[in-house]
Amino acid sequence: MTTTTVPRLFNKNLVLLILCQGIFLTNNVTFIAINGLVGLSLASAAWMATLPVMGYVVGGALSTTIVAATQKKLGRKRSFQLGLLVAMFSSLLCGYAAVTKNFWLLTLGTFIAGYYSANGQLYRFAAAELTHISLRDKAVSWVLAGGIMGAVIGPNLAVVTRNSFETPFLGAYLTLTVAALLGMCVMHFIHFPDEVTVKKETPPGRTLSEIMRQPVFLVSVIGSALGYGVMNLLMAATPLAMQVCGMPFSDTALVLEWHVIGMFAPGFFTGSLIKRFGIIPVMSVGVLLNLVCIGIALTGSDLHQFVLALFVLGVGWNFLFTGATTLAISAYRPEEKDKAQGAINFFVFSTMAITSFSSGALVTTKGWTLLNVGSLFPVLLIGGALIWLVYKQKQVRT
Repeated sequence: MTTTTVPRLFNKNLVLLILCQGIFLTNNVTFIAINGLVGLSLASAAWMATLPVMGYVVGGALSTTIVAATQKKLGRKRSFQLGLLVAMFSSLLCGYAAVTKNFWLLTLGTFIAGYYSANGQLYRFAAAELTHISLRDKAVSWVLAGGIMGAVIGPNLAVVTRNSFETPFLGAYLTLTVAALLGMCVMHFIHFPDEVTVKKETPPGRTLSEIMRQPVFLVSVIGSALGYGVMNLLMAATPLAMQVCGMPFSDTALVLEWHVIGMFAPGFFTGSLIKRFGIIPVMSVGVLLNLVCIGIALTGSDLHQFVLALFVLGVGWNFLFTGATTLAISAYRPEEKDKAQGAINFFVFSTMAITSFSSGALVTTKGWTLLNVGSLFPVLLIGGALIWLVYKQKQVRT
């Protein structure tokens, strides 16, 4: 009599990677929460306020090829540790910029921090390698769910440490330095497959252009990049919009907290939803939730409308991003992962760079309402891409 072993989702490596994702999102959310406001206090013109946030994502976009190369050369662990080392340095540099009231040094600090952001974006792909192949969608979902830690810690960290020193938010930058050090310690105990497997000469696989011509890959890029772009456009503008409305920073922190909870709490079950209903239905619900968010935001600018709109936006992003990541994994072979993942992250960060700059410029010149109306176009484009993919898949089956 033979017994079949049921594959287990969780193991030490996956749990520790989930913790690293929480530390990564603590950095990410805190940067989003404070850099626009610190930038506004230091910039010579209001439209420049989100340039530090833009520097963060431009740095991420330009780092994607470097990160892909270091992942290939150094392996997952050492590359991720290098990212955490950069996080420590950039947080200290941003803190020094705040003390010296140097706007362009702050922008440089966030630009350098983009390397850590590009590095941390690969945690979700690494998750699929730490468990059984049949459970990789759940592994991706759970690692993304680790961001719930950042949802709770990030905004509250910004509030608690805002006035810890004479320079506003200096305490937050110093705390992020300690968080990055903690992340390095946790990463030390994670063992990735490429560390214990003897590397043999493998064929280079298909060219990047061949991989990108696949409808599945194209839609995964559109879902990831535009889904992240819309989320970033509205999230980066929220602290500025709420300040224009005369709301205290504690209200802004509350809105961002619920937004990030919306982004990552669904990760506890998104993988199960994908397994039960399929990737495209889950991503379609993500598109619908983005439209609901915009509808709520257009009804007014009271605190409850900000909270509800940003929470729904977060859930919509989770469905889109988790679905797009799972879709992407099916589009490339193991030997193609570095270039494929690098390409996806390049498009994500490039879109975020555009939306980071646009959010500050639009919300300070055209207002919150126009910003939301403009978000309709990319959301509808994602919906159109999903319809196109369904059509192409029916053609293949026929």
